Amino acid sequence: DRDGARLALASDDRTITLWDSVSGKELHVLKGHTSGIWGVVYSPDGQQLASASDDRTVKLWDATTGRELRTLSGHTVAVLSVAFNLDGSRLALCSGDGTVKVWDTGSGEELHSMRGHSGQVWGVAFSPDGSRLVSASADGTVKVWDTTSGRELQTLKGHTSRGVKVKCSPDAKLVAAAGVDGTVRIW
Repeated sequence: DRDGARLALASDDRTITLWDSVSGKELHVLKGHTSGIWGVVYSPDGQQLASASDDRTVKLWDATTGRELRTLSGHTVAVLSVAFNLDGSRLALCSGDGTVKVWDTGSGEELHSMRGHSGQVWGVAFSPDGSRLVSASADGTVKVWDTTSGRELQTLKGHTSRGVKVKCSPDAKLVAAAGVDGTVRIW
């Protein structure tokens, strides 16, 4: 989590293990996915976890009790990455099906399903103010999306291989993306 007191580890064995990072004590083992898990992320307040899985779902968990809160589904293949916005009210999912989806974490309602990448989408991140979303794809592009309308605003090109991680600068003026070609590009 944000203060470093807890650590969440996702596994190909379909579980997430929560650890106390100070004592090294195992706190919970979260079970519910039916396939391997690609990633897990804490909400900004540390109260929830979101996990992305090969089973085409994202699960929201209570980070204190380990209880499953909600399952988000709708992708046709594996969900590869997830990201919360700054206040934890929205969750972005990206998938091997080339789509990026935005969900309301409170209601479980899908707000947007954004299409535009021609390859798997491996990384997704919100701008600090939550007005923009960036996504990195196997097609070598990074796309910038408006989170209110779901409309594509810009396509950033430059990677010669798959983009896997993407971030916005704190002032939302720069986007950085890392690719499997060993480069980081900044726009």
